[in-house]
Amino acid sequence: MVRETKLYDALELPATATESELKKAYRKLALKYHPDKNPDAGDKFKEISHAYEVLSDPDKRRIYDQYGEEGLSSQGGMGGMDAEDLFSQLFGGGFGRQGGRSGPRRGKDMVHQLKVSLEDLYKGKTTKLALQKHIVCPKCEGRGGKEGAVKTCKACNGQGVRVTMRQMGPMMQQVQQPCSECHGEGEIMKDEDRCPECHGRKVIGERKVLELFIDKGMKDGQKITFAGEGDQSPGITPGDIIIVIDEKPHPVFQRKGDDLFYEAKIDLLTALAGGEFIIPHLDNRALKVTVAQGEALKTGMIKVIPNEGMPVYRHHNTGHLFVKFNIDFPPPHWTDPENIAKLETILPPRPPLPSTGDKHVDDVVMQDAEAYQTSRNQDHDDEYEDQRGGPGVQCAQQ
Repeated sequence: MVRETKLYDALELPATATESELKKAYRKLALKYHPDKNPDAGDKFKEISHAYEVLSDPDKRRIYDQYGEEGLSSQGGMGGMDAEDLFSQLFGGGFGRQGGRSGPRRGKDMVHQLKVSLEDLYKGKTTKLALQKHIVCPKCEGRGGKEGAVKTCKACNGQGVRVTMRQMGPMMQQVQQPCSECHGEGEIMKDEDRCPECHGRKVIGERKVLELFIDKGMKDGQKITFAGEGDQSPGITPGDIIIVIDEKPHPVFQRKGDDLFYEAKIDLLTALAGGEFIIPHLDNRALKVTVAQGEALKTGMIKVIPNEGMPVYRHHNTGHLFVKFNIDFPPPHWTDPENIAKLETILPPRPPLPSTGDKHVDDVVMQDAEAYQTSRNQDHDDEYEDQRGGPGVQCAQQ
């Protein structure tokens, strides 16, 4: 006969309730009265948490049954665990404010980089990607062995680690090490009972082929998520497989957002007198561009071709194509003096030389810089060899 039933009443249970019934009742009431879900039930939540903390401890329950809460107080057993800490310990966290949730833990996401050409990002593409992942062993259904063969390690209570105390000079240090009985697995099983498919690991490898749709206009760093396709493990909700787009550098185009940049090398005649040139685009089209007569393009000048840039992701509009010009001048001595003289009558006149005042003026001749530098280096090498006594002179040996 128990002395009082107040704590049992808080959990809506009789004094004969089993440990399993206590835990089930606490779970039900704690979820119902948690302050994040029921803000006005803070006192009730603390009451049922205190009741469960006492009754779930065999020693405290025995004292309570014999002497009531007075007995707990006299034994120093009224302090106890904070209600939120108790809830988090049992459920793995609270509601919104605590950031946790009930139910199985979630596995890690698997992240993979996928190199994609600018052409595929322009046109869109469907491709396949093969990955290796773990799945729950279908033969043993994730048990690791025969049904009932897997036992919780008593040495570590299924934690996989054991905590020991070590003397470090005048102080005691707490050390956590993998359990030597279960080798850190938290479970013990005879070798002959292990699953022949997974050898007790509970999971096996599987080759997974994913079909990827690269949408038009996708960008570097953009992610494609396959929800719940991550590694499987017993009691754990699989994470996601996340594919991250890695845009390959392009030899011709540069991309900035939804715009493309292209450097066009055109001849001097087209730059001055007009003409046409071709831009090979990313979708196997060729853009024929007309340079108007007399436009007089210069090196470094930038023009724009509207709506010929990248498609905008999941929209119907497009960016623009910017063209930067590099004028290709003819080689030295490309024509005779008579034709050059004709240029005097065609091109704008040369501007007059600026006034030099009373300064002395020297006439100089330009040389090719690369050839001149090569000649200087050769002269320095010859001078160095002369100082050493010539290339054929060597030190005499004793």
